[in-house]
Parts: sequence; structure tokens; C-alpha cells
Amino acid sequence: WLNFFRFCQRSSSSPILATMPSSAPLSTAAVAAAAAAGALWASSGTFVPAVRAPAAAEGAGLLRGSTSPGAAPSAAGASALPCLAAGAGAAALLAGAGRSQRRPATSCRAFENELGVTLPMKYFDPLGMAKDGDAETFRRRRVAEIKNGRVAMWACMGYIAPEYFRWPGFCSPSLDLKFSDMPNGIAALYKMPAEGWAQIGIFIAYLELFPMRQEKDRIPGDAPGFGKLGVPVFARKCDAEGSRRSLDAEINNGRLAMVAITGMVAQNAYFGTTGSEMWFGASAFEGELGVQAPVGFWDPLGLAADGDADNFKRRRAVELKHGRICMLACVGYIVPEYFRWPGYLSPAQGIKFSDVPHGIAAVSKVPLEGWLQIGLFLGHYEGYFFRQDPKRAPGDFEGYGFLGAGKNFIFNFDPVEFKDPEVRKKKLAAEIANGRLAMVALSAMVFQNGTVGETGPAMWLPSA
Repeated sequence: WLNFFRFCQRSSSSPILATMPSSAPLSTAAVAAAAAAGALWASSGTFVPAVRAPAAAEGAGLLRGSTSPGAAPSAAGASALPCLAAGAGAAALLAGAGRSQRRPATSCRAFENELGVTLPMKYFDPLGMAKDGDAETFRRRRVAEIKNGRVAMWACMGYIAPEYFRWPGFCSPSLDLKFSDMPNGIAALYKMPAEGWAQIGIFIAYLELFPMRQEKDRIPGDAPGFGKLGVPVFARKCDAEGSRRSLDAEINNGRLAMVAITGMVAQNAYFGTTGSEMWFGASAFEGELGVQAPVGFWDPLGLAADGDADNFKRRRAVELKHGRICMLACVGYIVPEYFRWPGYLSPAQGIKFSDVPHGIAAVSKVPLEGWLQIGLFLGHYEGYFFRQDPKRAPGDFEGYGFLGAGKNFIFNFDPVEFKDPEVRKKKLAAEIANGRLAMVALSAMVFQNGTVGETGPAMWLPSA
């Protein structure tokens, strides 16, 4: 027995088995061959006369219940039977190991060329729902996806249209309930009478059973009464290849609509808003500077929802100040690649301006005295030159004007002034927009410098 199990252990790591591919299945014939080989080896003692054991061994055999020394050959034959069983079991284990190695390590992607496989995600199945490669199941899910996408697109429109248009007449004459009396959004669920829900249910069942039923000889979503895009005007049978672009667009728009209606319902449930403020935003400061295309008034965190004019003015002053600093900082990332101040940054330490590295690396190169000078310079500006007068508009400092340029201890020219109010408004809006862009640009420059280490022209001129 001990020798047999040692043989099994050696066989599992033999060169012959090692050369077999891990994914190659062990056939029934191979399993049978392995079992036969084990049986032949195990029963070799039956057909080949064994060497007679010493007397001590015979004595030991008597202790295990042998009646006479002549019973040894039959014991050897009997011991072959469990060995045969062990050989078969080892073969079964090998077969099981072969089957476990055949399991695929990656998800099946048999549907990579189907509709809806578009950029940027392309084939996207994180849960591996299609890894079994079942075409019927995939088709059923695609039909459900297209149908839910179409319903979601209509639902998104249904959240917007009632804010501007309502059907005339009565929703329920017996209850004296007009369409104009129906609230929008989730609140309408509690206002609709039972008869109305019954009509909606019957209408949906009629569509599912007749004009919008899915036939097996048509592509998913190509209903006989509605056609490829779910609109009756396209009721003819769809050409999948010729209409691939429009079909991809419909699937993608449906996916976007499902996400959008989920957001609308969540916002409606948590905040109770269903009006234009849901998609345009609402605030007491919609007429202020900086409210411009493409996003209009944009306050996703609702910081200005309280309508506090003083808080809004303070935030606008901070926004202008940061925008101006970031515009100068973006220029400061570019200019040192082409120009450095002559002379020494620190004569005591022998550091020249040309020795200071560019970008984030300069932070560790500037000596302590340099940081003290920078701090004093900023404090002087904040406490004197850039002090915000409550009587002036945000960003309009005395001696500097509304664009932050004018007389100081470095420059000596009068602030820029525009007499035409429309031109002034346009210039101020442009400054705010450029400052916002500069804040984003500087963040990207610092991030690129910190992760990639690049500060040269390749940062803004990729061809360089």
C-alpha cells in the first residue's frame, strides 16, 4: 500500500503528465488506461511467484490471523483487490483534476459584435451575465433593454413637458379632476384614481400583446406594429446592417435615459423638485455675472440656495481672486521653460534662478528665507492692495480696477475702465470664465507634473 501511494504521488508529477496541456480533457479511454495500468501493477503479485518470506515474516503473518504459512499466496491475491479499487480511484481523481482544469478562467464574450457594443465602454458585462454564451437569453435581455430604454426616454420627457403644457379637459369627470390639477412627478401616483390606473394597465397589456410583441424573425426591438425605433412610421421590417448606426444610437440613448430617469425620480423623492430647477437649477442669483452658456447657472451643491447676498458676494470675490492667481500660475508653468531671471535666488547659498527646477520640484529647492519673502508679499497684497471694499463689486480693488490691474509698487498705470455697460459686462464675464478655465488647467498641470514628472513644452505642445 505504501509503495502504491508513493507511485501515485510520483505519477502526478511525472514528465509525461507535465507535458499534457492543462486544458486538455482526459477522455474516457485515458481514464480506463490509467485504471488498467494501476490494476496490472497491483495484481503483479498474483501472477508472478513471490519470494518466500523469512520465518520471522511468517510468524508476523500468524499474528494477523493466518492459519498456516501456506495461506500467504491467497493473501497476496486478496490484497490485489483493494489495490485494484485504489487504482480506479486514482484514475477517477486524475479525471476530476482534468475536468477542473478545463474550467474557463475568463468570461465568454460571444456577443462582442452585437449592437450596443460602442465606445467608450465597448463590450461591458461586469457581472458576467452573458458568459454562458446562451444566444436566446442574450436576445431576451436585449429586448428588455431596448423596451426599458424607450420607456425611460418617454418618462424623461414626461417629467419635463407637464411643466410647460397640460392636456385640456378632465382626467376624471366624475371626480371633477382636471389634467391641470394633477401634480407632476411622484405626487401624481397618489392623485390618479383607480379607474385611471386600470386604463393604463389595459393599454400597456394591449401594446405588449399586439403591436409591440416581439417576433422571432425580427431583430430585438423591431416590433411589427412599430418598427426598429419603436415609432409606427418605421413599421416595416428593419435592415440590421443598414440601420446599425441609428440602432446603436437608440440603445445608447435608452441607457442614458434609464440613468436620467433614475436621477429625476431620486431628486423628486428626496427634494420634492419637479420643475425647471431640476434640469436648469434655480437661485436668486441667476442674473449675476458668470451665468453663461453652456451650463447657465451651475450650483450642483446648492451653496447659493439660501439666497444670502453677502455669502454670494464673498464667494464671488474668492472665485475671482483664485481665477486671477491660476491664470498667472499657468503662465508661470510655461515661461520658465524659455526665460529665467538672471542672478542669484540666494547669494548666501549660491543658488541661481537658473538652478531652481521647474514645477513641483522647486518647492523643495527654495530656501526658508524665500518662503518668508513670498508669505510677506502675499500678506501685503491681501492686507493693503487687494483689500475688498464692501461698496465695490467683487474683484474691483481701489487702484487696480475691476480686472485686477492698475497702480501698485511694481506697475504705475491707471486701471482699465469701460464706459459702455454692455462691454464692461462682457469683459467681466470673460474674466470669470477664463479664471475658471485656468483653475482647471492648473490642476491638470500640477497633476501631470506630480504623476508623470513632465514640465516642458510636451505638457502643452504634445508634438514637442
